[in-house]
Amino acid sequence: MLQLNALEIVFHYIHTICCLVCTPYQTTPDLRPQFSNPETDQFSPRTQTYCSYKLVTVSPMEDAEEILLGDDQKIDIAKWFLLNSPPGEIQYVAKDLRSVLNDEDVYRRAASEAFPIYNKSQIICLQFPNRSGEVLVSSFSELSEDEYLDPRTAQVGKVDHVRQICTQMRPARDEELPSQYIEEYRCALDAEISKYVGEAYPKGVCSVYCTSGKDAEDCGSDFELVVVITATRHSPQNFCNGSWASVWNIEFKDELQTVEVRGKMQVTAHYFEEGNVQLDAKHECRDSTIFQSPDDSADSLMNIIRHHETEYLTSLQTSYSNLPYSTFKELRRKLPVTRTLFPWHSTLQFSLTRDLTKELGLEK
Repeated sequence: MLQLNALEIVFHYIHTICCLVCTPYQTTPDLRPQFSNPETDQFSPRTQTYCSYKLVTVSPMEDAEEILLGDDQKIDIAKWFLLNSPPGEIQYVAKDLRSVLNDEDVYRRAASEAFPIYNKSQIICLQFPNRSGEVLVSSFSELSEDEYLDPRTAQVGKVDHVRQICTQMRPARDEELPSQYIEEYRCALDAEISKYVGEAYPKGVCSVYCTSGKDAEDCGSDFELVVVITATRHSPQNFCNGSWASVWNIEFKDELQTVEVRGKMQVTAHYFEEGNVQLDAKHECRDSTIFQSPDDSADSLMNIIRHHETEYLTSLQTSYSNLPYSTFKELRRKLPVTRTLFPWHSTLQFSLTRDLTKELGLEK
């Protein structure tokens, strides 16, 4: 399958980059001075980050006293780390932060603000309590702060964002669901996209939502559907995690008898064995088709989505296949700073060689 092969290639070349370039910090430049004391900093091998036990700001003036950060500043810093956690790793980052902050109230406030944003941006998938289905946590499925709709089963799940679990479920109310006319288009598209995702993405999940015009009862009205596709590969024991997410906004325009398609795709990967390398690739595209019956529209839209996703992943595969012959060659100097080759055949001209020879008593 093309998608699996492309992601495998991404992980392979990230591993290669990781061997060539190691990043000791994963922080922004303005935060870096606050986490740079090896005597008081805690190092997290998983996230390759340093966090200060004291969480202080350092004045550039000599002999300046340390200024303790307030709770709001600590919360902002903690939220930054949580929101920038790689796919599938926020719980590990949260565990480290909890230990470093050593303040349960500050941690809970930071977590309660950061986790909902992170979960929606990553479009995480959660099982219903009775395993009768699953719900995607996204801005398109959000009904309230902790309730999310699964249109396929017409169920609403209540989500504990910090624990990342679905704690309760209930049937969706009529006003939370689209009209029968819109549901015909939504169901037809959902069926086609489900078949495509099942073939193309290992452990892929998808859903189709109506975000505009859901109360339309008959033809003559415009409406919008959104297709969300997500797939993850979490393998922390092999020091790599990654995710794929694509969002397709589909506008049905009855007067013009056209369907406008806007797609956004994102591939995220993190490799952290003996280094810390992340990939965050994004791509946007547009397309259109004619307004047809529910089944014909679904088939046409599925083919459009398949075409653009396959094209993007093929371009990624080509790009990373060429890395060893282009980018990697530029990461190393062809010559040292002296612009001359090292004379391996005659090292006696260097004082270090002479000193070692004399010290070891190897002089002839």
